[in-house]
Amino acid sequence: MAVLNDMDERRIVFSAAGMRERHRAGDRSLMALAVIALLVIGSVLSLLFSVTTGASDASFLDVIANAAGSDDALSMRDRIIIFDIRMPRAILGFLVGGSLAVSGAVMQGLFRNPLADPGLVGVSSGAGLGAVVMIVLGGGFVAPLYVLLGIYALPFAAFAGGLATTLLLYRIATSNGQTSVATMLLAGIALGSLAGAMTGLLVYMANDQQLRDLTFWSMGSLAGSTWTKITAAGPIILLSFIVVPFLAKGLNAITLGEAAAFHMGVPVQRLKNIAIVTVAAATGASVAVSGGIGFVGIVVPHVLRMAIGPDHRYLLPASALLGGSLLIFADVIARTIVAPAELPIGIITAAVGGPFFLWILLRQRSRLAL
Repeated sequence: MAVLNDMDERRIVFSAAGMRERHRAGDRSLMALAVIALLVIGSVLSLLFSVTTGASDASFLDVIANAAGSDDALSMRDRIIIFDIRMPRAILGFLVGGSLAVSGAVMQGLFRNPLADPGLVGVSSGAGLGAVVMIVLGGGFVAPLYVLLGIYALPFAAFAGGLATTLLLYRIATSNGQTSVATMLLAGIALGSLAGAMTGLLVYMANDQQLRDLTFWSMGSLAGSTWTKITAAGPIILLSFIVVPFLAKGLNAITLGEAAAFHMGVPVQRLKNIAIVTVAAATGASVAVSGGIGFVGIVVPHVLRMAIGPDHRYLLPASALLGGSLLIFADVIARTIVAPAELPIGIITAAVGGPFFLWILLRQRSRLAL
């Protein structure tokens, strides 16, 4: 009996040591914290780079000197360019990029698949439809709502469209508590096409002024960024940033399956509801002020997942930082590569995100069996 006890004891010790060694080998929390710290620095630098890059000859040091209180550092013209044109554009770009990336990370965690993205599964199309309804019919039967909500009318309409699309998508893709990824992707394509058809009908009904406004939605742009738009969409996006960290532990648990997460004490249905509303709010507010910008939500979380692992406690804040910085740099390229003209920012993100999505799809095709 003593021999058996000694053998059991050694087996337990060796097993525990092996588990600790595997834990250390797979623990990337220090790497994740280091990456987040670098992303914070990179985000600040990207904002400064954006506000100091353009046709104006205002230098980086001039902007810093003006921020420090030196009135002679910038001319009146440069102050207007920096603080009324470039700065709101950079801030809005960071908020939009961060919200799209976080929305993609949440959807990928919720659906347990790296192919989930607000743009690919029709959520952005639904949000865009809501915004177009408000633009075209704002003077008609939705006029009372437009007057009541004021500057928040457009973000609210986009949020409603994104929420309706997300709820319908989840309802179609989920059966007996299981979410089918193939059904989700196909249903997202169908819902996106339906939203596109309805948007086309509204475009056909629009007048000349509305058509000029609706060209903004075709490929996405930050050209119309103003402090007013930040005031309208910023609080909604910031609120989603506040809510998302509280979803991290639940999303970590749900990667093991909804049944396992439930037995671990996670309120799965409430987690789903909060996640869906948060994604719809963030995506809707972003689409309302920037139009449809694709692939940010799929590229950023996937790159970070390869670098720092799938732990949503680190993945979600890192996605917000990298998504914001990425969209800022894409916007700088869009407004400088063909200067003095400007490319829609959606072209830049699609040029990078399209091939990346195909690469992810090729990696996942055997598991998806599509």
